[in-house]
Amino acid sequence: MAYVLMWGSAFNAARIIALEWPPLWALLIRFAAVLPLLWLVVRLRAAPMPQGRDRWSVVAMGAFGMGGYLACAWVASAHVPSGLVALLAASSPLFVAMGARLLGQRMAPMGWVGLALGWLGVATLGILRSAEGMDAAEAWGIGLALLGALLQALGVLAFAPARGRVDPWSTNFLQTAVAAVVLAGLVALWGGAVPTRATPAVIGAMLYAGLLVGMLGYALFFVVIRRFGASNAAALQLMAPPVAAVIGWALLGERLAWGDVLGGAITLTGLLLMFRAR
Repeated sequence: MAYVLMWGSAFNAARIIALEWPPLWALLIRFAAVLPLLWLVVRLRAAPMPQGRDRWSVVAMGAFGMGGYLACAWVASAHVPSGLVALLAASSPLFVAMGARLLGQRMAPMGWVGLALGWLGVATLGILRSAEGMDAAEAWGIGLALLGALLQALGVLAFAPARGRVDPWSTNFLQTAVAAVVLAGLVALWGGAVPTRATPAVIGAMLYAGLLVGMLGYALFFVVIRRFGASNAAALQLMAPPVAAVIGWALLGERLAWGDVLGGAITLTGLLLMFRAR
């Protein structure tokens, strides 16, 4: 329950921040603020750092699955509702399944049906949004959210071989450090102006996104992967879009179009079939 609630509400916190601060700057500040705390936890626990190939797996997870994914998701949150960003981010397992197939893993017939349904749902969402008059900013946000899902899938595929051998806290520290480097480069290119003022809502959202989600949420993510496997961890993330949509509606006044709900329902059904096939 904690994992699902943190993963879903993280999109709402990102939405609050992205509407007032340049998203890339906000994400870099979040990483920089959390790193010393993660290092302290690693030292107190005497947690071993990943070694050899495992280290490179975590580096790839930090670059793609955290830095690239969150950069896309936070910038997208400035243009589309948090529930929609969460839904598009939940399509990451579709990319994971395609990547696993390219790596030689077989998929059951039900898995192929689920994969087809998943992409049909994404296409339905995009087509119906376009029919309702989607503007350029919305299209940019949707495209970025899908790119973030692809980057997260690349990180998960790279990290999967090391999941049973690494400590969750040292892994979180290393991937956050790598993500901070990635964000520093993105900020230098497209960061915009440095934020100079903050409302209480932004401060609260930054603390929540940094301390609760950035530290405890990702530690839980690695624990879930280690105990239940990458497929089940991704399956639990399917609960994030409804959680984000309900919180966005109740607290932020967001509204999802009927096409978003229809496309989302088709996509989530396809993802459930994929996980059932596994």
